[in-house]
Amino acid sequence: MFNHRISSFEQPVITIHPGEFFVSKEDVVISTVLGSCISVSLFDVRNQLGGINHFMLPGALDTNDILQSGSAKYGMFAIELLYNEMLKNGSRKMDIVAKVFGGGSVLRVSNGSTKIPQSNIDFAFNYLEREKFPIVASDTGGVLPRKIFFFARSGKVLLKRITGSQVYTVEHEEEQYLRSIQRKKTGNVVIFGKPPVEA
Repeated sequence: MFNHRISSFEQPVITIHPGEFFVSKEDVVISTVLGSCISVSLFDVRNQLGGINHFMLPGALDTNDILQSGSAKYGMFAIELLYNEMLKNGSRKMDIVAKVFGGGSVLRVSNGSTKIPQSNIDFAFNYLEREKFPIVASDTGGVLPRKIFFFARSGKVLLKRITGSQVYTVEHEEEQYLRSIQRKKTGNVVIFGKPPVEA
């Protein structure tokens, strides 16, 4: 994660990478690049603060109950971290809305990775719906990576599709992240009750 400036925006830009999240009540833009990974944004419409995460499920999910899969713990953990940080900043669940982005088919590695994008999409929607977070916008699937810019004080998201040689950079970063999380062992997670376009 790093803080920088982009000439297109007046606000500081915080860039996050796979496995990270960021929440702010300040007038900042939070950015990330997504291939097969998913980014869930949560926004508090009452307090005007929000954040995003960036996660990947580490393998194919062939179970009928995607939320009970061992792979789902990564997505649950990522959303719970984001949600808990919102609560620390004074948010109430009843005031939070969600947006979902990513899940593009960009990975070419083996080990069932072709199923990861759709598994990520299914998990995000199923989890948010089960936890009763209203999903007010989404842009998922396809074959191209996305770059998103989340405005923490308004909840607005600008989205740009990535083409050309940058696609391989995204693919390489996600392959490395996939391998790293497949090697990790984590504990249990408790579940709590073209030009840019605006999403």
